[in-house]
Amino acid sequence: MRATYSLRAIALLLGFAAVGFITGCTNDEIVFVERPPFNDPADAASGFVGYYTSATKQTTCGNCHADFQAGWKETGHAEAYATLKANAGAQAFCYSCHTVTERGNAETGVIGHDKVQDSTYYDVQCESCHGPGLEHIQGVTQGQIVRPLARIGVGPDTSSGCAACHTGTHHPFVEEWSLSGHAVTFPAAEAGNASCTPCHEARGAIKAWGVESNYSEREQTEFQPVATCATCHNPHGSPNSANLRWSISDPEPSRNLCMKCHDRRTQPTPGSSRGNAPHAPQGSVLMGDAGYRAAGFTYDTATVFASHSSTRNPRLCAGCHVNQYTINDPASGNFVFQVHGHTFLAAPCVDTQGIPTGSTDCAYTTAAREFSACAGSGCHASTTVALNALLNSRDRIEQLAATIWVDGDNDETVDVPPTDQGYLPTIKATIPGELNPSDSRVSPADGAEFNLKLCAERYANGDKSKGVHNPFLCEALLRANIDELRASYGLPSPPLAVLQMLKEPLGGVKAKAVRISQR
Repeated sequence: MRATYSLRAIALLLGFAAVGFITGCTNDEIVFVERPPFNDPADAASGFVGYYTSATKQTTCGNCHADFQAGWKETGHAEAYATLKANAGAQAFCYSCHTVTERGNAETGVIGHDKVQDSTYYDVQCESCHGPGLEHIQGVTQGQIVRPLARIGVGPDTSSGCAACHTGTHHPFVEEWSLSGHAVTFPAAEAGNASCTPCHEARGAIKAWGVESNYSEREQTEFQPVATCATCHNPHGSPNSANLRWSISDPEPSRNLCMKCHDRRTQPTPGSSRGNAPHAPQGSVLMGDAGYRAAGFTYDTATVFASHSSTRNPRLCAGCHVNQYTINDPASGNFVFQVHGHTFLAAPCVDTQGIPTGSTDCAYTTAAREFSACAGSGCHASTTVALNALLNSRDRIEQLAATIWVDGDNDETVDVPPTDQGYLPTIKATIPGELNPSDSRVSPADGAEFNLKLCAERYANGDKSKGVHNPFLCEALLRANIDELRASYGLPSPPLAVLQMLKEPLGGVKAKAVRISQR
């Protein structure tokens, strides 16, 4: 009896043959006939080998790189062609991004599926990003391996990498990303700091997260932006949504994609070189764990006080900062733009059509900003309700902050009166050494300065959410600071409006009614 097997089956069959020796002899003859490890390319000139077996989505590359094949097969890229075919509005030019072509790699011209509409080129396969694999396969057999490397870079040149396809009015991921802080490239001196690169440079983050895959920029000296697509997304697949390298719903900062960087210095420590200043504390603010705890401070993070991190917002940071919505022309109803939330702004400034501009300094109105993320989260009944909640918390936090410290010259350093005003400048002028982050203790004055820089919106490395991440926590921290500063240093009563606020529930009377209705 004769049988023919592919190379991928040989190892398994050898195992069966060994079992046969143990269990007994047979007269069957097994003849191994080697099938070439790749098919002749449909577009011979391009060198794209595509699928080895189209029906099972077995890529030629996957014959050897079985781990990557298995992960990729579970991604949306493996269904790209079928997804497009199912779209009644698909046009001919769309197929260039849903098949193996010159898009996404360093090749040029009309090649791959753009030239030969063969099923071996269906879907976004390995070669879509890595480039032609034929030379690599031939090199393996000849001992001269040529490695086709993909790019992680995303920039103004959208001819290759993720930018070649994830652009345009329907998929403006790269356009939105280019407006975000993730697209910023830090100066070489700062980006090259070993303690900064895991969060301030794309390659540094990938390395810090234990990713060993090779890519074309890995050994370059030119610094990459803070984060590119491949920093957050694993193109080879992952168990997380959208092929993210880490979960966005895990509340543990060390396992949460956003919090792995946006959760650094969240509480003051004695003798810190950073002084009484936080650094990227957003994760712990959201979860209710950040800040200096004044004497007698109590705060229940399990209640609705931590509303933006409750079960009503399971996507945590992404629940507000990465949201999709469609813009249609109000007169005709025709499609205009698909927003995907990759500016990473929870309430982005928008143009007259509602398209995010990337600006952060527009007015806080429903006309100037898009608040659909707030209304769509299930917490706020409308965008107007969300805006009013923001304005209320901003006002309350600012009143408390101004009691503690008004930075008159905007240098983010506590100066004695009359340059600065409030409790901390008075303490610095009357009790020398009490406001001193370099000594061996965190004084009430040190703790108050830290909390102010954490929550008040006029400090560079604080939470910078204008209180939105956790308005109840910020109000509770600053209230406790005022009480502790007065008790510790014999300071006068705060203004009447603040005294009244201290008697109210966190967030005010309206907030109390909301909390009761949600329990």
